[in-house]
Amino acid sequence: MTGPDGPEVVGQDGVGVPDALQRLWTPHRLAYVQGSKKPDEGCPFCHLPEKSDEDALILARGKNVYAVLNLYPYNPGHLMAVPYRHVADYTDLTAEETVELAEFTQHAMRVIREVSSAHGFNIGMNQGVIAGAGIAAHLHQHVVPRWGGDANFMPVIGHTKVLPQLLGETRKLLAGAW
Repeated sequence: MTGPDGPEVVGQDGVGVPDALQRLWTPHRLAYVQGSKKPDEGCPFCHLPEKSDEDALILARGKNVYAVLNLYPYNPGHLMAVPYRHVADYTDLTAEETVELAEFTQHAMRVIREVSSAHGFNIGMNQGVIAGAGIAAHLHQHVVPRWGGDANFMPVIGHTKVLPQLLGETRKLLAGAW
């Protein structure tokens, strides 16, 4: 509820012991968690290229690889280089796919620096569920731009990531500079 002085905190009696944590409610994510926004069958990375670039948040398409924004970014401009071929392990890429994946990663870094003056990058891929891959069946390489102070108190203490730009706007900027 919003009152004249901003959001109103509403207490509720119920089961449980109160703790010191604040909650940031994100009911819009429930559809994703429950799976209703996921493709009915198959791999989301295989389905994305079937959509328009705008709808899929695709920045660029190559012969073997495409670049797409992460739906749940760590930082603004967090993107992924993804091979079209459904392959899980880095060692299973062809030489051509490996080269294009590397070229897309390098180009992504240049574009992000040009558009948003990133101070650094985290680049990598999680191979397998045990290594933290959210979609382990389809290899994808993350390119996460970093700035001094981007890991401030909000994610550390508040367990909340603050993103200053909508994904569609980020896509327009990066795709335009690609």
